[in-house]
Amino acid sequence: MAEAPAPAQPIEAFQKWTELAGRSQQMMLEFWSKEQGTALPSLDPLGAMATWQLAMSAAMADPQRLLTLQSRYMTDAMALWQSFLVPGSTPSPVGAVKDKRFAGEAWQEAPAFDFLRQSYLLASNYILEAGNDIEGLDAHEKTRARFFIKQFVDAMSPSNFALTNPEVLKKTAETGGANLLKGLEHMMADMSAGRMKMTDENAFEVGRNVAVTPGKVVFENRLFQLIQYSPTTAKVYKTPLLIFPPWINKFYILDLTAEKSFIRWAVEQGLTVFVTSWKNADASLADVTLDHYVGEGQITALDTVLDICGTNSAHTIGYCVAGTTLAATLAVLAARGEADKVRSATFFTAQVDMSECGELGVFIDNATLDTLGKLTADKPWLDGRNMAMTFNMLRSNDLIWSYVVNNYLIGKDYMPFDLLYWNSDATNVPALWHRSYLEDIYRDNLLVKPGGLTVLGVPIDLTRVATPSYIQGGKEDHIAPARSAYKLTSAFTGEKRFVLAGSGHIAGVVNPPSAKKYQYWTSDTLPERFDDFVASAAETKGSWWPDWIAWLAPRSGAKVAARVPGSGAHKAIEDAPGRYVKERIG
Repeated sequence: MAEAPAPAQPIEAFQKWTELAGRSQQMMLEFWSKEQGTALPSLDPLGAMATWQLAMSAAMADPQRLLTLQSRYMTDAMALWQSFLVPGSTPSPVGAVKDKRFAGEAWQEAPAFDFLRQSYLLASNYILEAGNDIEGLDAHEKTRARFFIKQFVDAMSPSNFALTNPEVLKKTAETGGANLLKGLEHMMADMSAGRMKMTDENAFEVGRNVAVTPGKVVFENRLFQLIQYSPTTAKVYKTPLLIFPPWINKFYILDLTAEKSFIRWAVEQGLTVFVTSWKNADASLADVTLDHYVGEGQITALDTVLDICGTNSAHTIGYCVAGTTLAATLAVLAARGEADKVRSATFFTAQVDMSECGELGVFIDNATLDTLGKLTADKPWLDGRNMAMTFNMLRSNDLIWSYVVNNYLIGKDYMPFDLLYWNSDATNVPALWHRSYLEDIYRDNLLVKPGGLTVLGVPIDLTRVATPSYIQGGKEDHIAPARSAYKLTSAFTGEKRFVLAGSGHIAGVVNPPSAKKYQYWTSDTLPERFDDFVASAAETKGSWWPDWIAWLAPRSGAKVAARVPGSGAHKAIEDAPGRYVKERIG
């Protein structure tokens, strides 16, 4: 799009705005003519309105509490007003609050917008406080109320609207409104794709500049392709490493650019590395449940790796939901007397006890499950874009509203970012598995109840798992909270090490030593309570990856000649990263 001309005279400005309006109208007409057969989604699929009404009714039942809040709010509002009327006379109650939504200079340059910013922050603080600990609601209803009230408060930020965002107004004046037209173009393209774009998706291609660690696909079935990576050292540890990434995402979060790739780094440490690349769910996986991901998935992959390497055991890693499933797999193997097949198990931000599962628990109730049933009524899988939006809602200011402002209002070009490209590369999941996972593991918490679940005919009892375990949690993880991941230390009976990594669900895991970012905490003891671990743990700067390899190496046997993918009985099917990972939605 051409750069905007210099500011025009009034008649020329009128003509320009008329032209922009006409072009935007034409774009909308063309868009809807193409999309007229597309069914509009429900405006309230998660029952937020019902939760809001329930919360408001409960809050109104305690008028004294509301009057107290109102009185405090009026006092602070008067102080805020006084601080603007007579600068320096009264400190603003929210004047020093830092919020990156209002970090731009334009919010402070004009007193009117500074007042608008502070008025919003003050009101939002009281609205959020009013939603805390409302009497008359059970624990789950209180959690839902807090979550959806925060969603409302975040959505109503003046930064999200063109007429109340000085940065948008400034850009509109500079470009003669071209930014709004460009933003409309972005918005309609995103609506056509069924998802909000966060990055320049044309800047990346799986197998070209992400997921590029050399290797071969050496096995495949309907659930996964097994990739064996090419060695970079003459000798490797005897015990191989098998990585199970979550099938709710693509595996290459562990193989982004060469500098960030955990897989490449693990190969460089002298490990024979395998990874499962899961199939994007379609009609062929209509029958798939937890039993299939354990048996047809993880155990089949494990047996294949042992056959290829000629070893009796392998190290394993389970990331997120694949770590939850790995716990069930270990319990099945223990019950069968085959626990020795797994030399060690590493868990990246995984949970087995969902009693403190964080804000994701908001979405686990009968109303949401009924909605999921409707979403999958005409197909046996859940569209990955629905799950991606759920995760984005947990950090709506960062992962939703910032893109609304930058992409749709300011009209910025999409910036290339490999992590956001991966985040947008959603995957479908089997509907049967997803429903039972939410009901049995999240809602009813059956995985940690001995005999609560039966997998492959085996009653699951995690207390029988004595496999040495390395358990990692993210200090700022909003998907699998660290205190929830820590519960793994109580679930198993074997040797365990827990590492609390700085940052969250992704950056806390994908933190190569070369980046010299964040930190991690360790302790020689594992107290029963997570808070006690935090109080006693020692901090180390940088990546936790060296700590992991220092723990793993002594358990990996002697060095042997490097193994070349496809050189044994399992011949190479195709080059890594294989076909499965290249299937995209939309």
